Amino acid sequence: MAITEPTSPEDLPFGAFAPRGYLARIIAWTRAAPDSFLGRKFAYALRRLGLRSLDGQPVDVESLGARMRLYPDGNVCEKRVLFTPQFFDLIERDLLAERLREGFRFIDIGANIGAYSLFVAAKAGPGARILAVEPQPEVFARLAYNIAQNPFGTVKAIACALADKPGELTLFLDAANRGESSVRILRSSSGSTVRVPATTLLALVESEGYERLDAIKLDVEGAEDLILEPFLRDAPEALWPGFIIIEDSRERWQIDLIALLGQKGYSLIAQTRLNLVFERKAN
Repeated sequence: MAITEPTSPEDLPFGAFAPRGYLARIIAWTRAAPDSFLGRKFAYALRRLGLRSLDGQPVDVESLGARMRLYPDGNVCEKRVLFTPQFFDLIERDLLAERLREGFRFIDIGANIGAYSLFVAAKAGPGARILAVEPQPEVFARLAYNIAQNPFGTVKAIACALADKPGELTLFLDAANRGESSVRILRSSSGSTVRVPATTLLALVESEGYERLDAIKLDVEGAEDLILEPFLRDAPEALWPGFIIIEDSRERWQIDLIALLGQKGYSLIAQTRLNLVFERKAN
């Protein structure tokens, strides 16, 4: 008798994990919650019920204008995108969307499962070029799957870390939140490590043939300075992005990255609970 190998979720077509019944109602209710103290409290309470009902299974949904297969148990980003996308970096996304133009060039560094990349792709049109950079192998597989479920054709997934020099790096993983990985040691004591290839932002931009960058987003758990400082030092000014979203990890940076950006002509235009948003006006 032939032995049938177990089927992994990635082998099943999109829609195989569409939410139904109780879970579908919870998702609808959490997504309809208003952006207020009571609205968020209500949504987060329902979200906990929805997570328990999933028992680790993925969910196939449309969120932020794109189709995604999400694994919310153990990844904070996927949990937010599934249940409460209306709260997911709303200020940052609104500011980014206002700056979209024909032929938009965007690099999503620490792309996770592709929320920002696919959000931009859904709005920027067929002339956009988007790089989604994610080093963690398990999360990269989810990112690649999500990109493939959409017709945009403008997002390219890159499986590597970005740092201050090329080579191979140790990536520290957090078992409680798969989206929290960094080339710097995490605060969690329960994590593991994996070796991953690395390159610099300038080398990546040059290898992809970019002549300009309109925007970048960096969410790399405290290693943002390792990426930006050498890029702003070595890259021609024509390649400096006009718009930058950076996870606010200033307590872990080894340089004053905010001051450096100010010296390079960037202004802080928004500060949220999680991120800093900078803009540089063209000369």
